[in-house]
Amino acid sequence: MRYLHTMIRVRDLDATLRFFCEGLGLRETRRMENAAGKFTLVFLAADETPDAEIELTYNWGSDEDYGSARNFGHLAFRVDDIYATCAHLVAMGVTINRPPRDGHMAFVRSPDLISIELLQKGAHLAPMEPWASMPNSGVW
Repeated sequence: MRYLHTMIRVRDLDATLRFFCEGLGLRETRRMENAAGKFTLVFLAADETPDAEIELTYNWGSDEDYGSARNFGHLAFRVDDIYATCAHLVAMGVTINRPPRDGHMAFVRSPDLISIELLQKGAHLAPMEPWASMPNSGVW
């Protein structure tokens, strides 16, 4: 058996692509538009794990409420520098819901409320401000 992808439904394809591609550094591997079904599928992958993809499903003109996404759980990504990644996301306007106070783990949410866990590659980084004293914000 081989793992292929995880699918998440998105409300705003452009905002979601900005978050995952510009914010987290994933790249678009392929895209399929289905005019008859009124949907777009966009597949994303990290360079280090190109076979494990995220499938973004955008249903054209849908006003369906996908809920808070808490029933999904989360996606997890290993990052080279958790502080730099979080600072980059903050500069993009992303809220750090669970800051990396321990130099190892943080949580953010995508524009579609998908919980994203960020894990430091290798050893924990030394605690650093502003992260060390930053409180949690919202839910993740």
